[in-house]
Amino acid sequence: MEWLIMAAGAVLVGVGLRDVFHTLWHPTGRGGLSTVMMTVVWRLTRRFPPHAAIAALSGPLSVLAVILMWAVLVVAGWTLVYWPHIPDGFSYAPGLDPEERAGIVDGLYLSLIMVGTLGLGDIVPTDAWLRLAAPFEALIGFALLTAAVSWISQIYPALTRRRLLALRLASLRAVGGLPPSHGAAASAVLLQNLAQEVDHVRLDLTQHAETYYFHDGEPDASLAAMTGYAADLAHQGQHSRDAAVRMSAAMLGRSLENLARTLRTQFLHRGEDAREVFAAYAADHGHPLARA
Repeated sequence: MEWLIMAAGAVLVGVGLRDVFHTLWHPTGRGGLSTVMMTVVWRLTRRFPPHAAIAALSGPLSVLAVILMWAVLVVAGWTLVYWPHIPDGFSYAPGLDPEERAGIVDGLYLSLIMVGTLGLGDIVPTDAWLRLAAPFEALIGFALLTAAVSWISQIYPALTRRRLLALRLASLRAVGGLPPSHGAAASAVLLQNLAQEVDHVRLDLTQHAETYYFHDGEPDASLAAMTGYAADLAHQGQHSRDAAVRMSAAMLGRSLENLARTLRTQFLHRGEDAREVFAAYAADHGHPLARA
């Protein structure tokens, strides 16, 4: 029974670390548990109106829920590893009766202080393998904290790029879109730059899938709302008499199709063509799809 309890603990720790790896360090991978957790938080917060404060907190809440889930898995796993060896495998400070320290609560306490790198004070492991295992948990705790901080620091630059693209599209829509025919060179450069920015956003969604679950607030700053207008610009440019404009518009159209495919396969799982996917994307974020 002791070995079964320890094996269950090792499985919990392994599941948590695997999810951390696939969420943070696998370039295109997504942790299964973290994806489920973020989706659940997103669906729960989507029950509130888009302008509600809880809707705006959907992204930060989902990230916090995932980090807490990782911590719970690691702490619970190591608790099960320590529990069968309490109190015989540990030395206790004066004033602590080992006979009263044989419960799972003490295993949880030991796991918490070790993962927080606060241990080796009142309870010290005496078995050789425990003397190696306990510092290893402290290293995991330190790595988990560092990874969480690094993860958060990578999210907001990706959100900034997405929101800047949405604001640029909103500004173009406000001033009437592409320049007249005599401004073909400017139109070609503009469409090409938009294609590059769309590609950046698609890569951000691929490598930082958690950014999908952040609400962008006002429609002008929401790419979910402005993708329809970007598709209209690409369609408009493809009917230009200038070859350079048509080429740049085709590049933008291609980038938008790739973005739609990423949204459909990773998040929405519905929609046939790009416009249907963008309409579903806008609806999922609580915005109408902007058009020319």
